[in-house]
Amino acid sequence: MKTLTKTIILLVVSICFIGCNNSAKSSDSGTTSSDEGRASQKSGQAFIKDEGGTPNALQLAISSEDHTTLVAAVQAAEVENALVNVGPLTVFAPNNAAFAKIDEATLNSLLEPENKSKLAFILTHHVAPANYPIETLKKNATKGRKLYMASGKYLEVTEKDGSMYVDGIKILGTVNVSNGWVHVTESVILPRD
Repeated sequence: MKTLTKTIILLVVSICFIGCNNSAKSSDSGTTSSDEGRASQKSGQAFIKDEGGTPNALQLAISSEDHTTLVAAVQAAEVENALVNVGPLTVFAPNNAAFAKIDEATLNSLLEPENKSKLAFILTHHVAPANYPIETLKKNATKGRKLYMASGKYLEVTEKDGSMYVDGIKILGTVNVSNGWVHVTESVILPRD
């Protein structure tokens, strides 16, 4: 009886093994070009269509004619998902005029594929994984607190003549988005080291 039980178990295991192996082979050979196309498509929260509702930070930037260079940089660095994180997060968003202050050769160099990690670092230096509306920024400035950024670095917040500055760069405007706050800045915030 023991020998019969062992034989049945061995037979069942063998059938399962052969069945799984054949299934894997048929699914490998059944790959179509549409399957390959789906694999090469970008994935993550940033690529989910959302009609209506309050836009997130990325959707706001995409819809803004004044932030086309920022959107191009975010796409080149492939950090779109960082801007749609549920949050709360705060994005300091340089407008096109801010990017125009960077010499063209440097900007074009940053947008090249081999500099993707450098560009991603600069862009994450514009994102704070926290909720910083203007009132909170003012409190931090008064208390001398710095903002921790997604780059791992800190930015200083100051208030001067009724305007808010982050690392010496003026905040031009503020928009509340579904996942936090977007503060439009007059310049790109470049890491100091």
